[in-house]
Amino acid sequence: MLATTRYDGPPAATPLLIAHGLFGSARNWNVIAKRLSARRTVISVDMRNHGESPRADTHSYADLAADLAEVIEAEGTPMDVLGHSMGGKAAMMLALTRPDLVRRLVVADIAPIAYDHSQDHLIEAMRALDLTDLTSRSEADRRLSQSVDTPSVRAFLLQSLDLRADPPRWRLNLDVLDREMDKITGWPAPNGTFPGPAFFLAGGESDYVPPEARAGIKARFPKARMARIPGAGHWLHAEKPREFEAAVEAFLTA
Repeated sequence: MLATTRYDGPPAATPLLIAHGLFGSARNWNVIAKRLSARRTVISVDMRNHGESPRADTHSYADLAADLAEVIEAEGTPMDVLGHSMGGKAAMMLALTRPDLVRRLVVADIAPIAYDHSQDHLIEAMRALDLTDLTSRSEADRRLSQSVDTPSVRAFLLQSLDLRADPPRWRLNLDVLDREMDKITGWPAPNGTFPGPAFFLAGGESDYVPPEARAGIKARFPKARMARIPGAGHWLHAEKPREFEAAVEAFLTA
């Protein structure tokens, strides 16, 4: 089963499951998960091929949804599910194929559509990073800056670099993520609808949820509400954490 990080909250409330995006991990959500646990138990997962979760040869959304279903079934009760980016698509797939396991759905800055961009360049940058005699994150950042210009992107990627390992290693199955990238950026367009409440929360400066995606969202998630956080990009939970937390809290407690 997936590796999980658990924050116990009031037992009477519906627990919340958090699924991170590509190249992320449960640790990226620690602060938000801990704050949201004031009103409910929160479980964050490392998705397959990420963090401390098992490595697998495939990385389809059917796979990812099945992994999330296994975590929920182990809890023995349906859960609210929050997913960002790749995790948002996995959460949507779960809600469409196993609606019995999902009470409320939060999808952060992603839509049920295929995208024409790829993250292969970041995989290549991580593969190319010289790990020889690497002992500090600052030195890793300096080396990675040769291929990744944006400091915030480097900081995000380096959260998945294990400097305590000998030699240092990425906590990512880069080979499989590279091979399955078309599936990750794509969307298998499953049949069915999710009858429960859904909240699609996007960054105001992000283009991941274009206006033309709204009809498809409403078709599959008829009770969907949509909102944007002004000034936030794709990593809206990291760029505007308090605003993100407040919006999610308001939806979950409505």
